[in-house]
Amino acid sequence: MTDGCEWIVDARGCDPARVADLATLRALFASIIEELCLSPVADAVWHVFPPPAGITGIVALAESHLAVHTFPEHGSICLNLFCCKPRAEWPWVERLREHLGATHVAVRRLDRYYATEPGCEYHQSMPSATQSPTASILPYALGPGPSALD
Repeated sequence: MTDGCEWIVDARGCDPARVADLATLRALFASIIEELCLSPVADAVWHVFPPPAGITGIVALAESHLAVHTFPEHGSICLNLFCCKPRAEWPWVERLREHLGATHVAVRRLDRYYATEPGCEYHQSMPSATQSPTASILPYALGPGPSALD
C-alpha cells in the first residue's frame, strides 16, 4: 500500500493570456484545494515574471505542497502536487481545459513510500533505479493534433 502520492502534470496548448494571469492561476489553485479537500497552512506565494515570462506559485499544505510554473510564451504550464496520504484522482484534463484552455495534458502519478511495515526492510521493497512500477503516465490528447507525449 502506498503512503502518499504525487502528481506531476504538464499541460500544453494553453491560452497564453490565461497562463499569464494571476487571477486565473489563483482560481485553479482554489479548485484543486477545494475539490481534493486539501488544507493550506499558509497563503500561496506568487511571483509574476516580466512578460513574456510566466508565473511561479506555491502553497504549503498540511498534506505537503502544490506548485506551478507557467510558460505563456509556449502556452504551457507545469504543476506538482504532493500529498502525504493517498488521494482520489483529480480531473486534471477537464479542469485544465476549463481554466486554461489546455489541449494536451500529461499526468504522471507517483506512489510515494516513506513508512515501513514491521519486519519489512524498506530498501528491499523499493524498485531498482531502472524500474518504475509505481509511476503511471497518463497522456491525454484533447482534440486533433499530436498526442500528449509527442
